[in-house]
Amino acid sequence: MSVSGQSGVGRIRLFDDFAGPEIPVGNAEAATTPGHLIGPFKVTGSTHDTDSGVVSLAKASGYAQLLSSATADGDGVFVGTEVSISPELNGTIIVEARLEMAALTARCVFVGLMSANADESKEPITSTGTTITKVVPCLGFVFDSQLTATYWHMPYILAADATQTSTTVVSSQVPVLAESDILRLEVDNDGSARWFINGKLEQSVGAGLAATPATLQAAGVGVWSTTTTVGSVDVDYLLVDFNRDWTR
Repeated sequence: MSVSGQSGVGRIRLFDDFAGPEIPVGNAEAATTPGHLIGPFKVTGSTHDTDSGVVSLAKASGYAQLLSSATADGDGVFVGTEVSISPELNGTIIVEARLEMAALTARCVFVGLMSANADESKEPITSTGTTITKVVPCLGFVFDSQLTATYWHMPYILAADATQTSTTVVSSQVPVLAESDILRLEVDNDGSARWFINGKLEQSVGAGLAATPATLQAAGVGVWSTTTTVGSVDVDYLLVDFNRDWTR
């Protein structure tokens, strides 16, 4: 393996403030039809639904509302990247979002990295009581109304793991209605990671424990239903920042 002289563009920065062009309303065409893009990010989710998707909001600074479906538990929408970011090749990786909860019921909200993001994108983890269960390897922030503690949680579930106890990864901060939180995840080349909420370091996990360094991940923000009720989250901005892979 060789590395070229890094004479080109190095750092990759994907950012959407959701304050620019109109976002199509949530329907079968605009919601999760494969190929639909919002700024530099793609929209995936429950492609069989007609009531999930993304809508723009008349709100200071510009927000986009992600809407899950009312069809079934586990249906929803994800705004993010392709599965194209590797800690060992692209770290340090930064995933940051500012968002606001309209309600604290019937929804699962995730911000971070997950190892799958097909057009029919599923939630990366499910939760009940004090147990967080892996759907795909992932790490980031989660609020799930089915968890006992109504706090932001900070799961990191590797390929070899099946579950995680929520009390070991609970933050000190509770989502508050009509107040925005800034969630920031940093992942280094060696698979170590740090979780920040509103500028406060909430968790730090060592090398190879938070992420498998060689595993490709998708970065972004999503919301999924936990019942047959629409869930939503209002997102002010999404930032994904990482190094270019310079190996030849």
